[in-house]
Amino acid sequence: MPGRDNIVDLAGQGGGPRVVRLSLRIVHLYKDYFPVWGGIENHIKALAEAQAAAGHEVTVLVTNPGREPGQARLNGVEVIRAGRLATVASTPLSLSLPLWLRRQSPDITHLQFPYPLAEISQLLAGRGRPFVISYQSDVVKQQRLLRLYEPLLRRVLASANRILASSPQYIASSAYLRPLADKCTVVPLAIDPQPFLSATPLFPPAAQPTLLFVGRHRYYKGVDDLIRAMRNVRARLLIAGDGPMRPAWEALARQLKLEARVRFMGDVASVDLPGLYAAADVFVLPSNSRAEAFGIVLLEAMAAGLPCITTELSTGTSYVVEDGVTGFVVPPRSPGELARAINRLLADSELRRALGEAGQRRVLREFTVEKMTVRIEAVYQEVLAFADR
Repeated sequence: MPGRDNIVDLAGQGGGPRVVRLSLRIVHLYKDYFPVWGGIENHIKALAEAQAAAGHEVTVLVTNPGREPGQARLNGVEVIRAGRLATVASTPLSLSLPLWLRRQSPDITHLQFPYPLAEISQLLAGRGRPFVISYQSDVVKQQRLLRLYEPLLRRVLASANRILASSPQYIASSAYLRPLADKCTVVPLAIDPQPFLSATPLFPPAAQPTLLFVGRHRYYKGVDDLIRAMRNVRARLLIAGDGPMRPAWEALARQLKLEARVRFMGDVASVDLPGLYAAADVFVLPSNSRAEAFGIVLLEAMAAGLPCITTELSTGTSYVVEDGVTGFVVPPRSPGELARAINRLLADSELRRALGEAGQRRVLREFTVEKMTVRIEAVYQEVLAFADR
């Protein structure tokens, strides 16, 4: 418990006291952290560093890909990497992670779901301390393991003081969140929009309009549908990123004789991403599965002023992109619908401009790191005030 000089009493609802802790001890618990790159890893880094800059004592507890334990201070954040034994079904295993957690004394622990070892560690070693869960995604692909994991999943969700979901759609459509909607709070993911607002294009304009996809080349990204849509679109398509589906997608482009208009760029350095968005006319995220829980690349594209086309998955994609306002939302696995939406935008430069500007305003209003950090701290304070009763 923090000292009394770290606590203020404010008038709460109805005039009663509300305890606010000015400086919190926060532990974030997940499997990986920077310099490992990924959507959740990037999210934790942005949040932890913003919390540290706000004066909180922030620790990130993860596993170490190099197996040996390690500890370092990065940008004001204490990073503890527990020794890793092995990785099974994308889940790093570590005997020491719960021991490291037991040694901590946070005011609140923040888990990123799903990561079964973190959830087991919290239940075994959390000592009954308040904790919140950011529910990033249902378990979509590994259904056999889900049958074993489901009892733990339901127990940890029921035990959490609060569950953070990235969109209202995900709460409504998740079989695990819907029964717990009363303990869920929507806190969207966020970016630093500044690098994207007025970037210099990475290369000069082409003779044809430019479509852009950015992301890991995974099964649920739906790029095969986008490549098929290109048969009916007069534009070039840039595909940035890499991953296990790249060979199949390249083969499809060759099969459809689209190599001249579909370019695979490989991984693009983060410093070059704003310029890549600035060189495009339309951004497309054609995902086909609930594994695409939010689509943070949509925020980057919108910050760059691009109209976006994405798919209706009952997840965050259609929360981020407002159909007809900041872009278009089409059914998944529908190359024809993708082509029609793309062609509508390519035929109307004024519409592209209007949707792009609306998207940029939406990012600045709703999806900044500062806004996300304030929202999450409000949840922490609510949880801790209830725990102090």
